[in-house]
Amino acid sequence: MLTQLNKLSVALLVHSILSMTLPAQPVDTAKAREYELLARKIFSTGLASGKAYELLTELTTRVGARVSGSPQADQAVEWGKRTMERLGFDKVHLEMAMVPHWVRGPLEEASIVSSKSLGNVPLKICALGGSIATPEGGITAEVLEVKSFEELQAQKDKAKGKIIFFNRPFDRSKLNSFEMYGGAVNQRGQGAVEAAKVGGVAALVRSMTSRIDDVPHTGAMGYVDSIAKVPAAAISTVGANLLDDLLNKEGNVTVYLKLTCKTLPDVESANVVGELTGTEKPDEVIVVGGHLDSWDKGQGAHDDGAGIAHSIEALRLLKDMGLKPKRTIRAVLFINEENGLRGGEAYAAKERPGEKQIAALESDAGGFTPRGFGVSTDSVRFEKIARWAYLFEPIDADRIRKGGGGADISPLARKGVPQIGLRVDGQRYFDYHHSDNDTIDKVNERELELGAASIATLVYVLAQEGL
Repeated sequence: MLTQLNKLSVALLVHSILSMTLPAQPVDTAKAREYELLARKIFSTGLASGKAYELLTELTTRVGARVSGSPQADQAVEWGKRTMERLGFDKVHLEMAMVPHWVRGPLEEASIVSSKSLGNVPLKICALGGSIATPEGGITAEVLEVKSFEELQAQKDKAKGKIIFFNRPFDRSKLNSFEMYGGAVNQRGQGAVEAAKVGGVAALVRSMTSRIDDVPHTGAMGYVDSIAKVPAAAISTVGANLLDDLLNKEGNVTVYLKLTCKTLPDVESANVVGELTGTEKPDEVIVVGGHLDSWDKGQGAHDDGAGIAHSIEALRLLKDMGLKPKRTIRAVLFINEENGLRGGEAYAAKERPGEKQIAALESDAGGFTPRGFGVSTDSVRFEKIARWAYLFEPIDADRIRKGGGGADISPLARKGVPQIGLRVDGQRYFDYHHSDNDTIDKVNERELELGAASIATLVYVLAQEGL
């Protein structure tokens, strides 16, 4: 039997849950109905005549992959500015930022060279972003397989002179794909450092995907100045499984690895900024954005060409429908999210006298079906955002939950700006992420257009009602 205190605790818990999952509609029912009809019109217009897929096609096919510092990244910046100007946005301009310039190089080779049963077997690999090159003649060494840094430390006496093979797969039992990623990605980011600590000569890391195929996935890795640098590469999941099987059967396996990547001096690049200036409170700004750069594999379609298309299209939809926001809605195409976050840091650091950034929304989870939004802010402002969840019920995207945002807008969070992240059905995201699989044909047109329309709806209502 529940005590009175327990009954009160349960009641408070139930109230808390309901307040998160069933946010109240605005008190003014006439206004609620007006916004409901408007949201439906935005969704219908986006599906019937949206331009998000057209924009994404332009970016991915005319420019393609666009790693920071590359000529393609410069072309993407020019494309973003030209596109915003063509669409008639207000105050279109560039905001400069210095970005890293890492180059993959022409050669990426790996093979098993000592298998008793298979002989010489080529492996599909790619350098991790930021890696140094191997020596000119490559590296040939025995492989030590580990699943964790702790296991590596336990076997450090065996590690000297070996290629350290980090083979912790995604945990498929996780319900959220980003939880799978989070449980494995430290071996990509820190593997080279941990390998060097125990005398390893290179790091070979299982690709960050649950999909079993022969396509390696790149991504950022880092070094520590006080520890020797060793090269690092991702191996496809098919290759990782083969190497694991041979190690279990044969004990000792030797691998040859050659990379020609290098890091050049930082270069100047830019965020692209354009807006719909507010009619009544132009100095109150809602930021909506994604990152313009991508890795140099595939076309950067889901990551994050989709977020760029979402951001531009959200403003285009509102403008072409004749909707004039009371507060400014500003699209920011951030540069250098993948390997530095320089664009996000530069935007947040820039002095903007008289302006108040009242919210920031980011799309960086792919162009899949929208499911809702994640919000990171205080409880009062959360309720002011969550109360609009009913507007997204017609497209089953009404899940507004606590916790969300994005890397590019995270520097604004340190200034107290509420963070909003578009949440999509991301179960397939890591099939494509940072790989040659991330191409325009993997993006569904209707799903992409609904994402843009969802963003347009939320930012417009926030621009009208404020926080």
